[in-house]
Amino acid sequence: MSENIYVGVDLGGTAIKVGICNSEGHLLHTYEGPTGTETGADTVIDNIEKYVRQIVADSPYEWDQLAGVGAGVAGFTNIREGIIILAPNIGFRDVPIRAILESRLNKPVKIDNDANVAALGEAWSGAGRGVDNCVCYTLGTGVGGGIIINGKVYQGFSGLAGELGHICVVPDLEAIQCGCGKMGCLETVSSATGIIRMANDAVARGDRTTLATVEKIAAKEVFDAAKAGDEVALRIVNRAAFYLGKSMAAVAAVLNPEVFIIGGGVSKAGEILFEEIRRVYAQVTPEPLQKDVKIIPALLGNDAGIVGAAGLLLRS
Repeated sequence: MSENIYVGVDLGGTAIKVGICNSEGHLLHTYEGPTGTETGADTVIDNIEKYVRQIVADSPYEWDQLAGVGAGVAGFTNIREGIIILAPNIGFRDVPIRAILESRLNKPVKIDNDANVAALGEAWSGAGRGVDNCVCYTLGTGVGGGIIINGKVYQGFSGLAGELGHICVVPDLEAIQCGCGKMGCLETVSSATGIIRMANDAVARGDRTTLATVEKIAAKEVFDAAKAGDEVALRIVNRAAFYLGKSMAAVAAVLNPEVFIIGGGVSKAGEILFEEIRRVYAQVTPEPLQKDVKIIPALLGNDAGIVGAAGLLLRS
């Protein structure tokens, strides 16, 4: 074998997932091991090196075929310098991870934040495969995002582009404070956290809803209740979808992407969410910006991070 391979690292608080991709973005092999945060940053870096070497050794490929390593991490990153400024879930502060790994592995290394690499993964070999311009939303505890322009991650001047969850879309009279400190962010209504908050508020007000019988409400319960015809739950889902569609209209006016890809746990709600997002997008977006634009679910699931991290070597 003479083809190049690319290893992606998804650096999480409890587990490090690594994967080998070929130049087409196909995921060939995966491996997962504990992060080791409890014994400090040095252990975490030792484990990254160990898992990268192990996955290549356990594969049909040779170390010489490894063209480089990419890593995605949830936290504040100085992408250009390869420094993790702050990643609380792994205990990193001002860690020059790129320089450390390059010296240990003797291979090129690139880093980016987890939302960007997930977006790149979907664009490279997932729902956006073959599309050069797309925008990805990740709906989980918060709302993350990634922007792909001409097939590459767009990072902005300080690496903070794609913070879609912090687009201010909720009117002042309805707005609450976001975790970022500002009012009315998309994240406050369209994340799992926002959906749960709205459901708990409805129960506390005494609204007639089956959610009042749920001991601890999760986003899934809200979607299940909406699908079963619960009017309060449906109102919450429609509100989350409305502001997602409204934010996409704003993004479309600036970037004109061909595809919006929606991933994360909340996206598993399915068509009850997607149909309303598409309806709102069509309602509030100028017609020329709607033409041939698709709003679709992500495909790669938990593999998006490792595929996108590997793709940093070719598409960033």
